[in-house]
Amino acid sequence: MTSVKEFRVDEPATTTDLGRGAFVFTDDYSVFDWGKMPDQIPQKGASLCAMGAFNFQLLEENHIPTHYEGVRVDGSDEVLDLGEALSTGDVPAEMVISLTQVPDLPFENGTYDYESFHDDAGQNYLVPLEVVFRNRVPVGSSLRSRTKPSDHGLKYDEWPVEPVDLDEPIVEFSTKYEEQDRYLDREEADRIAGAADVDQLAELALAVNHIVTDQAAEADLVHEDGKIECLYHEGQVRVADVVGTFDENRFSYDGQQVSKEVVRQYHKHTQPEWVDAVSDAKRRANEENVADWKSLCERSPEPLDDSVVAAVRDLYCAGTNAYVGGDVFDAPPLPEAVDAVRDF
Repeated sequence: MTSVKEFRVDEPATTTDLGRGAFVFTDDYSVFDWGKMPDQIPQKGASLCAMGAFNFQLLEENHIPTHYEGVRVDGSDEVLDLGEALSTGDVPAEMVISLTQVPDLPFENGTYDYESFHDDAGQNYLVPLEVVFRNRVPVGSSLRSRTKPSDHGLKYDEWPVEPVDLDEPIVEFSTKYEEQDRYLDREEADRIAGAADVDQLAELALAVNHIVTDQAAEADLVHEDGKIECLYHEGQVRVADVVGTFDENRFSYDGQQVSKEVVRQYHKHTQPEWVDAVSDAKRRANEENVADWKSLCERSPEPLDDSVVAAVRDLYCAGTNAYVGGDVFDAPPLPEAVDAVRDF
């Protein structure tokens, strides 16, 4: 179980062979690495599944290897492509995938033991990295707090208050299984990736970014940033997890965010004490070499207002309709859904 989707194993992976399983998408959401928040966004899970399946099929059409096998509807055992599933009148919330191994990542004396991880992984494992790509530096991007504009060849002394477009995408690497994500230099990312080639991971990320960016543009969406995860199996790297959804990536429409960033920024405005408590807990965990930072957090988040939940639901569903170019959900047009969240 992750914070937003359930994970089912039908055939477990071994040290040599891929297995088979499924993601069952829920309507839960997570911000600031908190995990499951106290409320749900109706049809969010189906939205993520539809966008993810649509993108995996685009990747395969472009000869990019993935772990995607198809989708299922209504608990059926039949594996369908997205178009077949939608023709039944149901929006799938279950994605069938090839499975790899995810060994334990020991944490001792303030250090994560990646050598032990790879000893157990062999030649079949989920690469313990997230490969992040950025086309734009929007408000709220961590890049603003970690780097200067000049680090990226930008002619600004300080980050401007408005989003900044990049001439070329930036690729970064961050940890995946540590309690707090860390951004890494290329050398450390290469060490953590194990047998997987870090340059190939970057090339795959740029290819995925290009395809998602072009598809978004068809719907007048700006693809700002996102990430991929990958599995390594006997010398081949495949794109894994889920790709190009409003949870995994940041999109905007007419200057307004169309992604989980809407909810993240809403919490910053309405629950600043909780957001600050999260930051303080993460800082203390780093100082004290504690993996579980949430145990140090002195506040918990409050539920969203019903009107906010309804508006965010419409945004996810309208955005999915626009991105895939069809009426998957009963939702307002995207401009109307975007206008409803502008004041969040």
